[in-house]
Amino acid sequence: MKKGKQLIRFDWAMKKLLRNKANFDVLEGFLSVLLQENIKIKSILSSQGNKETKDDKYNDVDILVENTQGELIIIEVQNTKQIDYFHRILYGASKAIAEYISEGQAYENVKKVVSITIAYFDLGQGEDYVYHGTTRFKGIHKGDILSLSFEQKEKYKKSRVSDIYPEYWIIKAGLFDEQQVKDPLDEWIYFFKTGEVQDDFTAAGLQAAKVKLDKMKLSPEERKAYEAYLERLRKIASIQNTQIYDYQHRMKKRLAQVIFRMIDNGVEMSVIVASMDMPEDEIRDIIDKRRYYEEEE
Repeated sequence: MKKGKQLIRFDWAMKKLLRNKANFDVLEGFLSVLLQENIKIKSILSSQGNKETKDDKYNDVDILVENTQGELIIIEVQNTKQIDYFHRILYGASKAIAEYISEGQAYENVKKVVSITIAYFDLGQGEDYVYHGTTRFKGIHKGDILSLSFEQKEKYKKSRVSDIYPEYWIIKAGLFDEQQVKDPLDEWIYFFKTGEVQDDFTAAGLQAAKVKLDKMKLSPEERKAYEAYLERLRKIASIQNTQIYDYQHRMKKRLAQVIFRMIDNGVEMSVIVASMDMPEDEIRDIIDKRRYYEEEE
């Protein structure tokens, strides 16, 4: 695939540009493609966690949107690994529900919440790059799905119980294979991962993004802020890579110490290989570098 037009990163755009009503069509296009319905934004309600200091640890971006149907849509970009991120998603949806119902209102006024996460790390364990979660009640004896009554459907204008409960979307943009763009949603995920939009992309909102998220149209102040944001991301990535390397090195050092003790006690190589569950050539390579490991003590 040829190189497309380089645009501003979507996460930074949400922080700075997409809150402007004139740019709602970009977000509306993405949401319409993902949710497979025509989404119109009524307002941007709030944003959280948009730290911009030099010691910004997470670089997460929240944007809370209310659509014209009164539903709340959370869009969050997460650049760094967080082991309790599933809990964080649940907290975010629950907090939105609690904050946008007034005291004394009946439960029927609870707003529908859609939580969308664009993750640049491998969240959980799974082979796909897009996951969708809803709530449903399944009978443990008959296997049927509990549905709304006719009266409930009429009163609340909902067709399923899951239409009342929060729903969750997780897009693993970091794991997306940009060589395999098959549909409009893939075009958006391609943009999330690469920051580019190909000339032949037709997904709703992307043509608007090509115009409104053009880096060349940034003011000098905006360009400076954007470059500083990218530099923070690079520093975070460097720190994470260093931490991973340090952890792997410590583990290998511990393995080496075990191997050296076994060698010093006259254990046969075949027994060491079986005990350590490592190829013999790797074990011998560690033995050859014994001075290196011992000098680090």
